Amino acid sequence: MLRRLLAIAGKEVRQLKRDRLTFGMIVGVPLLQILLFGYAIDLDVRNVNAAVADHANTTLSRQLVASADASQVISISRAASGPEELKELLDTGQIDVGIFIPPDFERRVIDAERPVGQLLINGSDPTVERIARGLSEMPLPGQQLRSPLFEPRTYYNPERRSPVNIVPALIGVILHMTMVLFTAIAIVRERERGNLEMLITTPVKRVELMLGKILPYVLIGLIQVTLIVLVSQWLFDVPVRGRVIDIYLASMLFILASLALGLTVSTFAKTQFEAMQLTVFTFLPSILLSGFMFPFEGMPRAAQWIGEVIPLTHFVRLSRGILVRGTEIGELHMEIWPLLAFFAVFMVLATLRFKKRLD
Repeated sequence: MLRRLLAIAGKEVRQLKRDRLTFGMIVGVPLLQILLFGYAIDLDVRNVNAAVADHANTTLSRQLVASADASQVISISRAASGPEELKELLDTGQIDVGIFIPPDFERRVIDAERPVGQLLINGSDPTVERIARGLSEMPLPGQQLRSPLFEPRTYYNPERRSPVNIVPALIGVILHMTMVLFTAIAIVRERERGNLEMLITTPVKRVELMLGKILPYVLIGLIQVTLIVLVSQWLFDVPVRGRVIDIYLASMLFILASLALGLTVSTFAKTQFEAMQLTVFTFLPSILLSGFMFPFEGMPRAAQWIGEVIPLTHFVRLSRGILVRGTEIGELHMEIWPLLAFFAVFMVLATLRFKKRLD
């Protein structure tokens, strides 16, 4: 019995040695996880994008702004003309924190009971909102400790409810998992079932086959979006502040990008099991580096560069902007072009790699 068990175990070891993809998964997945969680994921948020509107423009107000910037909690990237422009920058997602210093700043400094300014905070991300509120406890340069320093004003999610932050991004996570997986096994399934032999004899071109494969899944993805939005409104009271057509347009762009990635994966895999294995490698970076689970601002610069290449990163910004902030899709055009570019590149790659033959 022991000899038979060892024989079977030896066979499995030899089979694993020949299966390079499985061996790569054994080594690659743990390495990928430890690198992502150990290096790229940082819960201590730093350098949150911020803008300031300093209507006092005094030495002390400039010292206050410099002190806030030096704290490394925020990174002041621009000056605004007033609260209206700060709110507009929040709406379009260009900043997460706005600092407004009123003209009577000096008089407010004397009155310890009044805040010296106002913080405008993007509350759609609870982690960023919590970190930004900490600026209210920051000491005023050269003055006694006072509380509060700023009057925090949270927009979009003043109740700090987690579903408001999670559900819009969860749309992208679900779409990514289903769309990439479905199309990753599309070409492989045709080969395993023998249907590829019939396709080879038809006049269908490669690009026509690729596009024909993804078209039904676009409709399936939009149905999934409808289901998620309706259920989230019914169960969790998640708001839909933007236009419904905008969330469908954003979803369609992301669906196309995910389908193109799935088709590319299918051209590398020889079996459906291999296709599913390769799909796992796309899940981890997408979920962990997109800002879905962890604040994007807390990641190292190199991890942020990788995250900018991932379609889910841009869809998370689009969905939160449209659903939570009520922003029109045209104002979020900087998130649209990366999705279009990703779709074009991977669609061309999948088409070039697919060969209408069995070998």
